[in-house]
Amino acid sequence: MKIGIVCPYSWDVPGGVQFHIRDLAEHLIRLGHEVSVLAPADDETPLPPYVVSAGRAVPVPYNGSVARLNFGFLSAARVRRWLHDGTFDVIHIHEPTSPSLGLLTCWAAQGPIVATFHTSNPRSRAMIAAYPILQPALEKISARIAVSEYARRTLVEHLGGDAVVIPNGVDVGFFAGAEPKAEWQGQTLGFIGRIDEPRKGLPVLMKALPAILAARPGARLLVAGRGDEEEAVATLPKELRERVEFLGMVSDEDKARLLRSVDVYVAPNTGGESFGIILVEALSAGAPVLASDLDAFAQVLDQGAAGDLFANEDADALAEAAIRLLGDPERRKGLRERGEAHVRRFDWATVGADILAVYETVTDGAASVAADERSGLRARFGLARD
Repeated sequence: MKIGIVCPYSWDVPGGVQFHIRDLAEHLIRLGHEVSVLAPADDETPLPPYVVSAGRAVPVPYNGSVARLNFGFLSAARVRRWLHDGTFDVIHIHEPTSPSLGLLTCWAAQGPIVATFHTSNPRSRAMIAAYPILQPALEKISARIAVSEYARRTLVEHLGGDAVVIPNGVDVGFFAGAEPKAEWQGQTLGFIGRIDEPRKGLPVLMKALPAILAARPGARLLVAGRGDEEEAVATLPKELRERVEFLGMVSDEDKARLLRSVDVYVAPNTGGESFGIILVEALSAGAPVLASDLDAFAQVLDQGAAGDLFANEDADALAEAAIRLLGDPERRKGLRERGEAHVRRFDWATVGADILAVYETVTDGAASVAADERSGLRARFGLARD
């Protein structure tokens, strides 16, 4: 099958959607499919052979974050060229309502279109206001996927229609097989995310840290991600700042090793999450997870059975839960075992098969419609076969 996948966000600034698209493309290629991904990217960005650049992206505030999107006449021309050269059996657009390549592709594409909705935003005035513009494009979509029940709810409430829920996928074996790193082990908390993006929750974790370190004097925090490190620790007493180690941007291999090494992975995100791919990665690596009780996080963690939850934005509750987990190896062992069993449903072997089933449904439907149209034409001109 020839599959075209559209990424709305800049390939050179990694995020959950980009990782999902990358892993989906590589999974499909391993299965023997021909895949091309269209994505915004700077000219100097090294790209995998299956990625086609649609040009540089522009940073735009979006859903409590900053999304790097690609829009305009030049982008539209590149979309049309990619569609013409690709002659795809199915086109899979991610975030078709964002003002980026997905919407442009919806307008330009012909044939079966599958759309995946990642965003969870129950009060999106912008989406409601833009609906008259979006409607003609959305009507061309053959099948809709939502990565979680909360993304599906956003779609239903703002745009109408419905979607099948297929979660983000993870290569469980990759994380499970990573080698722990000795220097990252021993009463360690881990955090991975953009340091200077408030909704990722690092300020909440920093506010909780003095109480955690007072109760567990041997504990420390490892932080992986881009951002201003000095600003991140500015609220901490100076004598505690050395207990926070910043690793900067890490490779996929080091991310997996970090998650295999820490005693507790902390996800203090404050909102705007429709899924929580980092939680699935942590569970895959066998890390006990402590997360804010966002609806999407609670769903991923099986309502607290596969990981501990604390009240969102409550630094005291975070500290209390972290202190308890760091001091309870049996609890950590239990969470690790339940998490490793629970996470199998997110493996690409399952998720990829579900997505391929959607592709096959829309391409079979398109083939049936085309056959009916040909039959109608033959009958109209007296060419019907006996």
